[in-house]
Amino acid sequence: MFNPGDVISYLEMCSEEGVNLQRGMNYHLRGGPSVILMSLRPSAPYADKIKDVGRILIYEGHDVPKTAENPIPKIIDQNMNTPGGTLTQNGLFYKAAKTYKAQATLELVKVYEKLHAGVWVYNGIFRLLDAWQEKSKGRQVFKFKLELTENLKSTNNNGKQESFLEHNRLIPPQVKLQVWKRDKGKCVICGRTDNLHFDHIIPFSKGGSSLVSKNVQILCARHNIAKRDRIE
Repeated sequence: MFNPGDVISYLEMCSEEGVNLQRGMNYHLRGGPSVILMSLRPSAPYADKIKDVGRILIYEGHDVPKTAENPIPKIIDQNMNTPGGTLTQNGLFYKAAKTYKAQATLELVKVYEKLHAGVWVYNGIFRLLDAWQEKSKGRQVFKFKLELTENLKSTNNNGKQESFLEHNRLIPPQVKLQVWKRDKGKCVICGRTDNLHFDHIIPFSKGGSSLVSKNVQILCARHNIAKRDRIE
């Protein structure tokens, strides 16, 4: 099980979820929580956004597949249903969000963020709050509002209960990239390049910020666990 802020490879992410993740939206993946893949890089294919100082994720729905009939998906409305009438991933998440609003039924979503080629960050567990459609560049797209959770439990794909420790704010992607380049993708203490984690130098619980690179560093798992929430 990953902790929020863990730096992982694509293969590690797929191994954790038990499938080869080839699409960005995965509703109730293998009977467990839903999983979405996001990116806030300038080259990202969808307009995902972080709001409320890292607590809220606005996630854009996904396009129709590229086919001979639809050679340019970016000019076509994102679809709620497949041609056969079943719900698409957009439709499944949309229905779950509307059910939450009507019945307060908790829908948990695991979120992974692509930092750059081959490097991903586990952002934690989010609660799906709302969904809507809006105009964007002349077509209809889906938008989903998710909120970072605190101290929740869920069942993983192996049927085991997982505890999700408090994680109040996401580190913005531009800060992650700055820190990754500055620390050269390795632990600042021992130089390891595996089992890495984005760490708050002054913990958020003690007033530290997620918004500036000078308060974020890369630590390996061993040194991150040893540090815990001490101010050094």
